[in-house]
Amino acid sequence: MITYNEIIERLHELQNADKVIFKAKKFGVVSNNSLGIYHKDLRVLATEIGRDNNLALQLFDSGIYEARLLCSKMFNPKEVTEELMEKWVVTFENWEICDSFSMGLFSKSKFALAKILEWTERESEFEKRAGFATLASYCMADKKSGNDLFEQFLPIIKREANDDRQYVKKAVNWALRNIGKRNKDLNKKAIEVAYELLNYKSKSAKWIAKGAIKELEGGNVKMLDYPRNLYRI
Repeated sequence: MITYNEIIERLHELQNADKVIFKAKKFGVVSNNSLGIYHKDLRVLATEIGRDNNLALQLFDSGIYEARLLCSKMFNPKEVTEELMEKWVVTFENWEICDSFSMGLFSKSKFALAKILEWTERESEFEKRAGFATLASYCMADKKSGNDLFEQFLPIIKREANDDRQYVKKAVNWALRNIGKRNKDLNKKAIEVAYELLNYKSKSAKWIAKGAIKELEGGNVKMLDYPRNLYRI
């Protein structure tokens, strides 16, 4: 079994200072204590190590950026606690780590819905993004819930559509599009919301609306037909 120290050694073997600069310039991923390792390489390492909650916690507490990304891939989502979610979310410093935890852990945890409702009201850019990123991912993860569960999030999207911060508005758009891809009925509801947002004065709301309309009204939209007991392919 691989040890914590061995993982840290592996991470240092993969480090590349040029990648730290490239990720910041190309993708806007600015991070403290980063070694410069691409996400795809961390996925390979995480698959090799497997699920291990104790190791994951040690890696997060190391303070190394890529070790924290590994934590999001190694921790068992079913064993995530609210305390851990709150400990982690306040540390997010860019969209990459925010989305890695939101998609890999938060959306699959039993606290997903509660945290979506809570975090989408937060002021911090990446805490709020975590709420919407978790929602966007939850739309894909939950194959059984009815439309009423997801309809409750549409007023939240309208409420937060005026937030013009880049990584918030992108996540709001992402969540609206994913709600609209669950099935044909939610598609109509999401498009209706998008057209409402077009009438908002803010540039962010209009940007969110145009992106959602372009995808959800497009002929190539990939409809999931969830929940399966109602919608059959």
